[in-house]
Amino acid sequence: MASPEIILEAVPSAGDVPAADWDACANPGGAYNPFVSHAFFSALEQSGSACARTGWGPRHLVAKLDGTIVGVVPCYVKSHSLGEYVFDRGWADAYERAGGHYYPKLQASVPFTPAAGPRLLVRDGCNAALIREALAGGLKALCNLTRTSSVHVTFARQSDWALLAEQGFLQRTDQQFHWRNQGYATFEDFLGSLASRHRKAIRRERRDALVDGIGIHALTGTDLTEEVWDAFFEFYMETGSRKWGRPYLTRAFYTRIGETMADDVVLIMARRQGRWIAGAINFIGSDTLFGRHWGAIEHHPFLHFEVCYYQAIDFAIRRGLMTVEAGAQGEHKLARGYLPQTTYSAHYIADPALRRAIRDYLQHERVYVAEASRELAAAGPFRKDGNDDPS
Repeated sequence: MASPEIILEAVPSAGDVPAADWDACANPGGAYNPFVSHAFFSALEQSGSACARTGWGPRHLVAKLDGTIVGVVPCYVKSHSLGEYVFDRGWADAYERAGGHYYPKLQASVPFTPAAGPRLLVRDGCNAALIREALAGGLKALCNLTRTSSVHVTFARQSDWALLAEQGFLQRTDQQFHWRNQGYATFEDFLGSLASRHRKAIRRERRDALVDGIGIHALTGTDLTEEVWDAFFEFYMETGSRKWGRPYLTRAFYTRIGETMADDVVLIMARRQGRWIAGAINFIGSDTLFGRHWGAIEHHPFLHFEVCYYQAIDFAIRRGLMTVEAGAQGEHKLARGYLPQTTYSAHYIADPALRRAIRDYLQHERVYVAEASRELAAAGPFRKDGNDDPS
């Protein structure tokens, strides 16, 4: 008897996939990553944040078996390389100078979100290996059908990264800084694991961050009113305009996640003299707190560290979460207990000459990333022996 045939199709919005089917593929088996949920992609697309007008044209790849959706790859046709956090503009410039057209390209990722997670999403109870292989092959076929230059699967799980390499994708690595919960009961327990100079520095920073009557509030669920979102969006626009030139997310995005994902969000907000002055948004997974962006309309020493890093650790300890991912880049996080963690991306390059050049570059880059991570980990703030002053 012949095996059932896997049917692949590309759809122009997350709304074309029933939420229950998408989520059954995105978060099977009880684990939960909010960034691959149907609600998150719907909020991005319906708010006008990720759409063709902004250079993110949805082309989500869907796999069906006997009429049932068994796999999904979130995918977009991109006309630029903004909002990705895995930088390929050098590749684009080189290809354009050689007479090629790098854009459009395909981006299999979560827009504006440098957080690791599954990219080849497969429903429980299926032949996962077969479906993931079909999805990987489908990405290459979609590249050919859309006449795009390449496919970029970014911030993937290592297992997806390895499978994609078997399908001819080039392997790339980078690093972020993540905090790990070693069974701490309190923030003071965490501080006790640090060398004394780092412990004392963090205590001083936390104290100095809250001068001038600044109070910190963790808001989630029904706390996330439109008045709170208005304040946070002001922070986002002020800081984003300085950092990126044009912030990616619209005000409507925050209303959408407030309506559909309020229990998955915690805003750490700073207030002074009855006015919100700064804040950071975090998303809550089954075992991970994902820190995303922050903003402020008043600037106080160490307030950024308190709102983004220390409050996130405190929240994770209280919730029993195992990891805090604090976003892209930032070696300054090392002294605050966040250690280097390898991130993975895979790249299918259609042009053989460009593929060879990038392959050679990535071989050297992977060696550099691995060595840098080892050196940074060795320089971490944690106690190396039992002789450190515990005070």
